[in-house]
Amino acid sequence: MKVNVHGKDVDVSPKTVAMIEEKLSFLNKYFVFEDDQIVNSIIKKVGNKIRIEITIPTRIGTLRAEVTDNELRDAVDEAVKRLETQITTQKSRLNRRHKESLASSFVEEETDGNDVPVRTKTVTITEMSLDEAILQMEMLGHSFFIYKDEETEGVAVCYRRYDGGYGLIEVEEAA
Repeated sequence: MKVNVHGKDVDVSPKTVAMIEEKLSFLNKYFVFEDDQIVNSIIKKVGNKIRIEITIPTRIGTLRAEVTDNELRDAVDEAVKRLETQITTQKSRLNRRHKESLASSFVEEETDGNDVPVRTKTVTITEMSLDEAILQMEMLGHSFFIYKDEETEGVAVCYRRYDGGYGLIEVEEAA
């Protein structure tokens, strides 16, 4: 994980960067970060106070915290607490089976000639492992998820079975 620290109207010392990197190291217990994973942090001066913004893009969503305080160390501590709260909230969402579907915000209603509503959704297929696909499906609250499998490099659909388990459909090209 790489931590980019930028200062706007504030000089960022190597000691400050090291402190922020050390505070953000708690993320390693929640995620496995690749070496090229980038965490962005911006330190700004707002009046007599310091504002820190931390943005962490992940496969399951973007984590973001923005805190204004008199002291930089206190602002970083509070931002880390907020990020940890976001992570635990997302984790608890995965444990709940029956939650409201987020799909309705992405669905566009159309009508054909018979005035019968037809729902259309466009899906962007991302390459990932089966475990990551199940995680995405649970995070979205869907009963299935379409993705490109890392191992087979083919399109696959994972789905939630009625018995509570998971199923996998692999797409095979016609001969």
